Amino acid sequence: MTKNKTIKSVCLAAMSLVPALAFGQADMEPVNDLPNPYITQSGFFKMPADRPWGSSSTVDVHPDGESIWVAERCGGNINACVNSPDTNMIMLFDKDGNMVRSFGAGYITWPHGIEVDHDGNVWIADARGTDAIDDYEGEPYGHQVHKFSPTGVHLMSIGVKGGSTDQDICCYTPNDVLIAPDGTIFIGEGHSSAEGSPNAMWKFDADGNFIEKWGEWGTEPGNFRQPHGLAMDSKGRLFVADRGNDRIQIFDQDGELLDVWYQFSRNSGVFIDDNDVLYAADSESGSVNPAHGDWTRGIRVGSAITGEVEFLIPDPDPDCRGTCTAEGVVADKHGNIFGAEVGPVGGIKRYVRPVK
Repeated sequence: MTKNKTIKSVCLAAMSLVPALAFGQADMEPVNDLPNPYITQSGFFKMPADRPWGSSSTVDVHPDGESIWVAERCGGNINACVNSPDTNMIMLFDKDGNMVRSFGAGYITWPHGIEVDHDGNVWIADARGTDAIDDYEGEPYGHQVHKFSPTGVHLMSIGVKGGSTDQDICCYTPNDVLIAPDGTIFIGEGHSSAEGSPNAMWKFDADGNFIEKWGEWGTEPGNFRQPHGLAMDSKGRLFVADRGNDRIQIFDQDGELLDVWYQFSRNSGVFIDDNDVLYAADSESGSVNPAHGDWTRGIRVGSAITGEVEFLIPDPDPDCRGTCTAEGVVADKHGNIFGAEVGPVGGIKRYVRPVK
């Protein structure tokens, strides 16, 4: 079932502006000395009075360019949604931070990645399953990608309910999902960097029919150790935040490797807006991954075309010993940035540039 891909060793002509950032630059000096023109805002989104924020890595923008979708882990993190089967974890907030609607109860164990397509449908990657709960006695679920209508009608599932470690079957711990303009579905699989664990990219047509799979666990170009976040630029290139390898890998839509970038750091989340501005969230350097501790944890903002990094929003709590800054990241049409945090506290921060 797996289709092996031949890796290209050529970069796009557009990348000639940054030749030092081609393949083989894993040991490059940290990109930390950058301006931060943003102001950090907490508490912008208004949750119901009796509901605390849980961990989240999922945030995306509605097709209106202003409303924001979030999926959080039912007021907690590990197993919280399984223990709260009636809690709606997928939420839509308007441009003023008011909750508009919520849904998703009973379908998802651990919302991890989110994608809102051009029709407003909401896709969620569920990166855990009930197989991880020793005393769970109900019907197995988890390890799937789900599609919901904008009002919460469940439309599609991809993957085996409860998951499968068979590497010819999608999926086990899917991290993120991306829908291309033509409806093609891409899924990044593998929330573990352990040697031999399932790590791959999957491609399906708009109806959920399998097309191809590429990549496997490893450190070489084209391999993966946690393909944790996905984005696509105006050229149709697929950007994969290969977190365990501290890099972004760029592919065409057939899985051919085009470039490898290290200058955006160890990324958990990536987002590219309509102007090809790239937002890359590093939630782990130093706090979770000391080996990457010389890199400042935070959100780097730059160009998806040239690879230049322009700004760095550092972690508002640099002494935190968890994934305290943004893991998921998105920007609205006004350039406001929203960072979804795992915690220990969780929730969403908003980053805005003052009007001059």
